[in-house]
Amino acid sequence: MQKNSYKYLALGDSYTIGESVSDKDRWPNQLAEKLSIPSPRIIATTGWRTDDLKGAMDAANLSNEFDLVSLLIGVNNQYQGKPVAQYEIEFEALLKNAIQLAKGNSKNVFVVSIPDYGFTPFGQPKQEEITRQIDQFNKINARITKKYKVAYFDITEISRKGLDDPTLVAADGLHPSGKMYTLWVERILKDLKISN
Repeated sequence: MQKNSYKYLALGDSYTIGESVSDKDRWPNQLAEKLSIPSPRIIATTGWRTDDLKGAMDAANLSNEFDLVSLLIGVNNQYQGKPVAQYEIEFEALLKNAIQLAKGNSKNVFVVSIPDYGFTPFGQPKQEEITRQIDQFNKINARITKKYKVAYFDITEISRKGLDDPTLVAADGLHPSGKMYTLWVERILKDLKISN
């Protein structure tokens, strides 16, 4: 396949849109650059839960034409106190949709774990509770991802270095910096396999 015609779709929330970092520092853009493919189409907005993302995907009227699709969603379900059972249902539906959008090929989809914002200045006061809940949400998305034989990249441990290394946190004290996103991309690239 010609890399200049490659289509990558990145689905998510603030972490995918790169809240508080420049466009070039967003992890999907960094990943596309490393793969020498065009910049991705990003459907993501700060504050989105699983149901918000589904609504936006439906409204976008997407075609099943993507060579690569990434999915990272769930932190706002946790932050807003939404039930994990609801997340489980909605995440599975989103993953099935992502596979359809990747021309039905589960090998061209990957899921990124939810980072742990407990290890930021913003989250530190409730770090223990946040970490416990993020682990619970990630246990669910990892299990569903495995069920559909989709690649899963655990970047949560990287996110837990945010208090030890302040340069990994953006100026807002909550979101990852471009430097942390680079570490995510390095982790993804280690095992990312793309089939045609």
